[in-house]
Amino acid sequence: MLIYVLDKNGKPLMPTERAGRVRKLLRDGRAIVASHTPFTVRLTYDTPHYVQPLTAGVDAGTTHVGISVSTDRREYYAAEVELRTDIVENLATRKEARRTRRSKRSIRYRAPRFNNRRKPEGWLAPSTRQKVLSHVKLIEDITKFLPISEVVIEVAQFDMQRIKNPGIAGTEYQQGPQLDFWNVREYVLWRDGHRCQCCHGKSKDPVLNVHHIESRKTGGDSPDNLVTLCETCHKAYHAGKVELKLKRGSQSLRDATVMNAMRMEVLQQTERILSPKIDVRHTYGYITKNTRIRAGLQKSHTVDALCIARHPAARQVDTIFVLRQLRRHNRKVMKVNMLPGGRWKRNQAPREINGFRLFDSVKLNGENAYVHGRRTSGYFVIKDAEGNTLSPSTKWNRLTLVRHNNSFMRIVRENPRIHSWDERTKSFWNF
Repeated sequence: MLIYVLDKNGKPLMPTERAGRVRKLLRDGRAIVASHTPFTVRLTYDTPHYVQPLTAGVDAGTTHVGISVSTDRREYYAAEVELRTDIVENLATRKEARRTRRSKRSIRYRAPRFNNRRKPEGWLAPSTRQKVLSHVKLIEDITKFLPISEVVIEVAQFDMQRIKNPGIAGTEYQQGPQLDFWNVREYVLWRDGHRCQCCHGKSKDPVLNVHHIESRKTGGDSPDNLVTLCETCHKAYHAGKVELKLKRGSQSLRDATVMNAMRMEVLQQTERILSPKIDVRHTYGYITKNTRIRAGLQKSHTVDALCIARHPAARQVDTIFVLRQLRRHNRKVMKVNMLPGGRWKRNQAPREINGFRLFDSVKLNGENAYVHGRRTSGYFVIKDAEGNTLSPSTKWNRLTLVRHNNSFMRIVRENPRIHSWDERTKSFWNF
């Protein structure tokens, strides 16, 4: 397993596999532990700053990101990142709570704050901006423990109408299925033949409603997420008397839309932070696919990132890091419902209880674990990396803090390599 090394001033040096040498340096006080995952040490004495030029490949995505740092001969770091997918739902829930604080519930009034100014140039939706910032943070973090000289990011642009209709061309782009309809509701009623899709007219109810198959929070108002129901079936469904065996009409294009919005923003913000010390470039998906097929590699996020870095024949690392993005704290301060007597109950514990925070990395009985729930009494819920409960109630003094939550849960896993390095090198360069 590779050990990452920093010089006396905190600048990254080349990683090493000489665990015995590093152990001796730590024992003699000539090095200190800078990070546990990935394991990084910082030297306390002067050393020459000899490094090789490393290239970082970034397979950008809306839910998963692949990262690989390598030379043409060897890979030094590989990670699969799972980004947060709850931003849209959290924003919709916040919007509902703020609306009800103005009218429906007898609680403290929240005055509306309208912002009618023009949106600044380059504005992105909050959920999209969060994904952009996550990409930039990931790239910036790996430059802190590896001497990277070049970053290559794969950008992609999707034609959503061609995804729906591969044969579309010319003026058909301007004549979508909702052409000549006043609104989405009218189109959905016409598409379903003005007939209930649950009872198919057996209820004889003339009143028709448009129902969301998925929640409006996550599914939106797209026609493929809407279906026609008579009022009788609609009320019966929400009362739990009827079960709808309906699925969304077609695949959601939200991920493709977000990628179109964020692709160049990730590139520009990375250039702004890393240039001119690190060269930032971009590539395209068809180049990555061609490189991977020529090298005979199976598709994965880390393998794509290795191909993006233009080093498909490099010897892959034995272990990969799985990073899961987490929230740091619950921003909802109070419970929704008021307690008897007009009192409010807090919805969140203090940020830190007995020195521990939410999702901190800890050790319980020598086993790696994470804090998933905290009580002010000092008893915590402890789970492992896979989400299995190790202890539903553990006293804080039985835990050993490894690392505070820094937005990512880091898990080390074996890298399932399909071919040996020599075989892949031969098959690639003799193509």
